[in-house]
Amino acid sequence: MDFIKRIIWKRQLTKVLNPMDKLNATLEMLEKKEKVLIKKASQEVEKVKEFSRANNKRAAIQCLKRKRLYEQKIEQLRSFQHRIQDQMIMLEGAKATTETVDALRTGAAAMKAMQKAKNINYVNNIMEKINEQNETVKRMQEAVSAPSGAAAVVDEDELEAELEELKGPEFKEQLLLPAATASAAAPRVPQGTDKGDELADEMAF
Repeated sequence: MDFIKRIIWKRQLTKVLNPMDKLNATLEMLEKKEKVLIKKASQEVEKVKEFSRANNKRAAIQCLKRKRLYEQKIEQLRSFQHRIQDQMIMLEGAKATTETVDALRTGAAAMKAMQKAKNINYVNNIMEKINEQNETVKRMQEAVSAPSGAAAVVDEDELEAELEELKGPEFKEQLLLPAATASAAAPRVPQGTDKGDELADEMAF
């Protein structure tokens, strides 16, 4: 529908442009006629001077009559030119108005289409999609950062039990003491035994 209206507007604009061309051509024609009549009037003035010098009063008066007729035609042509110029100014204003209205209609139609395409439901759908994408990315990050392989299936209780077996009672008590006390309470190795000597040698090394 808008496309058909736009075509009608352009046709109307073309109708405005064609009269403008016609008026311009007519104005040029009137200007040419005016120049011709001005030239003829000037020639009659020269003839009046010549007949006056020849004391031909009758011929001089006839030339003056023709000169006045030419001058009347010239005034008439100038009046026509003024009317055409006024009409051209009015048509130019109508053309500017038509183009302005067409531009405003196009802008209003575009704005209406944009508002129709992007209503509140459209915005809500976009926000829901964004939230879904953010949730998907969050799940992917959690899946990537989660432990995998053997670390994912190890039981913490089993690790604690195994640690207690390795430590024994003395190491368990040692973990509960401060660092200095724990080092002082380290198990002593009896001297004079082979294992004690070997351990002493290792520590001295």
